Amino acid sequence: MNQLEASAGRIPNASIRTVIRVEGIVQGVGFRPFVHNLAARLGLGGYVANDERGVIIDAEGAAPSLAEFIARLRSDAPLLASIDSISTAEVAPLGEREFRIAASRSNGSRQTLIAPDTATCAECLREIFDPAERRYRYAFTNCTNCGPRFTIIRGTPYDRPLTTMAAFAMCALCAREYHDPADRRFHAQPISCPDCGPCLRLIDRRGNELAGDPIDCAAHLLAAGQIVAVKGLGGYHLAAAAANQAAVSALRARKHREDKPFAVMAADLDAARRLAFVDAAEERLLCGARRPIVLVRRRPDAPLAAAVAPGNRFVGLMLPYTPLHHLLCRSLGAPIVLTSGNVSDEPIAYHDDDAMERLSAIADFFLTHDRPIHVRTDDSVMRVVAGRETAIRRARGYAPAPLTLPIAARRPILSCGAQLKNAFCLARERSAFMSHHIGDLENYRSLRAFSDGIEHFRRLFGITPQLVVHDLHPEYSSTKYAAELCGVELSAIQHHHAHIAACLADNGEPGPVIGVAFDGLGYGADATLWGGEFLLADLRGFRRVAHFEPVAMPGGAAAIRQPWRMALAYLDRIYGDELPQELEVLARNRTRWRAVAAAMRARVNAPMTSSAGRLFDAAAAIAGVRDAVNYEGQAAVEFEQMAATGERAAYRAAILRATPIQISGAGLLREMIDDLRAGTPRPTAAARFHNGMAQVIATVCDIIRDEHGLGTVALSGGVFQNTLLLETTMQRLHKLEFRVLVHSRVPANDGGIALGQAAIAAACDRG
Repeated sequence: MNQLEASAGRIPNASIRTVIRVEGIVQGVGFRPFVHNLAARLGLGGYVANDERGVIIDAEGAAPSLAEFIARLRSDAPLLASIDSISTAEVAPLGEREFRIAASRSNGSRQTLIAPDTATCAECLREIFDPAERRYRYAFTNCTNCGPRFTIIRGTPYDRPLTTMAAFAMCALCAREYHDPADRRFHAQPISCPDCGPCLRLIDRRGNELAGDPIDCAAHLLAAGQIVAVKGLGGYHLAAAAANQAAVSALRARKHREDKPFAVMAADLDAARRLAFVDAAEERLLCGARRPIVLVRRRPDAPLAAAVAPGNRFVGLMLPYTPLHHLLCRSLGAPIVLTSGNVSDEPIAYHDDDAMERLSAIADFFLTHDRPIHVRTDDSVMRVVAGRETAIRRARGYAPAPLTLPIAARRPILSCGAQLKNAFCLARERSAFMSHHIGDLENYRSLRAFSDGIEHFRRLFGITPQLVVHDLHPEYSSTKYAAELCGVELSAIQHHHAHIAACLADNGEPGPVIGVAFDGLGYGADATLWGGEFLLADLRGFRRVAHFEPVAMPGGAAAIRQPWRMALAYLDRIYGDELPQELEVLARNRTRWRAVAAAMRARVNAPMTSSAGRLFDAAAAIAGVRDAVNYEGQAAVEFEQMAATGERAAYRAAILRATPIQISGAGLLREMIDDLRAGTPRPTAAARFHNGMAQVIATVCDIIRDEHGLGTVALSGGVFQNTLLLETTMQRLHKLEFRVLVHSRVPANDGGIALGQAAIAAACDRG
């Protein structure tokens, strides 16, 4: 029995006073108004306030009412709230009869959690399309249940002066709503209206403002084939009419994005269903408060330009998540391409001057506004695999909501993540604050976004890291950043161990497991390039027990950009000098074949790798998919798209029972080549290759289980974003009665590495 229950049993209706601390995501989600109204209904006095740890409540009244009040704090909390803990302490009564919202408190120790940005709620959406409402067609309508949070917060506690809304003074009507406990905008920090809030402008690339309604004019320009930069929640997007082939092709050319698919925004679910097949799980993702881009299977007759997603059976769809997007889609009456406002490989533009400078060569016009964005944040990307939501890119709508570490951190931790698809992580006790997607740390702008983001998270969450963890690779920018920090302890963590640890943390487990880590490349514990690994792993360590047989990467990094080079390496391994000359990949590259082969055999710029990603590249080139890529993993993505559905046969690979076990990727390719030479259709061969990879994984895991007794498998690494491979592998492992862990909340690719690094560091740092 706690103190409150004991008090409730002493004197019926006796007035008692309890101080209640609520921690979790309880700021910026309407929690204080909810507490105020609940307390008023139950006849309690006292106050509620924000502080650096969450919400503090001082409540006084009858013991039964207080007991009900505390129970309903959790059961009736606002939709966007996420409560981690509620603690209580009984103190001497003061005789309070009224309940109020008090000023926020600050004692210098910041431990509050910040809510992600949230899509426009149904009530606000109704207002912006109702001519009788004063916020009719107002592009910045929000309430305590929706709107900007993370992208406008400069500091904590979450109050208007510490957001980018500080410069906008509330008009009398907004102030009345803000202070009215019965209004859903009660203490909504971004509250505004057309009379007092941010304003839209439509300008050309020289900064000249166009007359007329900015949204309707922008829609007219899009319909006419123009490209418009649109300022959203976390940065600028580049928009074009999705059905206009010339406009989408022009956007590709100007953005220097040759083939990578564009995301498409549809006005509503009905419009989305006209573009793609959407199942129930995908519908929940599309329509939920987070509103990510969702990869769904496109309809063959979808009214989309071919340039939207060239050669891809899937399309990334999203629904509007701000009033501005709703108004623009409604005005245009057609889907729009909405892609990050950047030149390929650079971070998204979010400052107005920077956007004008960087995007003027791409956009014809700018639909912008005067509410500053404090944190740049890309759109999140999700897909449904085997009925489960799976992250591909974790950003807007998800960050910076914390993830829970399986083992609490003894000291504050910063994990710096990987070089590609970077996200960093700050951890304190059980909470891991994964950053929004940063991107590839291969240019100054991206590296600056990485370092600035770390400093902002440190201030926002009040975390000063004592232990800094990084990848083993000495040339990663994230590793070099860690090495330059002063006054911290550094720890290097092997790349594929971090992948498996990320999968464990994603599932709330410490291990041990059979970890299958398949990706493009990672620096191995033996200083070679790994990527097709089977590990015995938990959060404290790992042992490499199996891997694909290493082959050369002719030209080093050039082999990543030119998959035909990996085909050469495997063909040389299989046939030596007796190459089957009828193979098209040989004919296409005949003029450079001999020189590259000679350098490879002489071990000139030809590092060895066990990478499963490079094996997929070789298979794609041999199957005629492509010899060069315009974005990372393109050949493998298109090879998956090529694969025939319903095919059950599988190629076989030799498995050498050595220590560690070695798997012949060349054996899989030889069977595929024999099939192709015998006239087997390429889609059938592609499917059999995928099935063969899945069978290899299942067989090797079965061997490892026999030797080590582990019955749980964790699948991680970018190769497992291949849905065909992932689902087929899961089916074969389940058939062998394995328990299978896969990613959900963080990506299987390098975007999840930082979580794994943090989880390992927390487990190993026990003092």
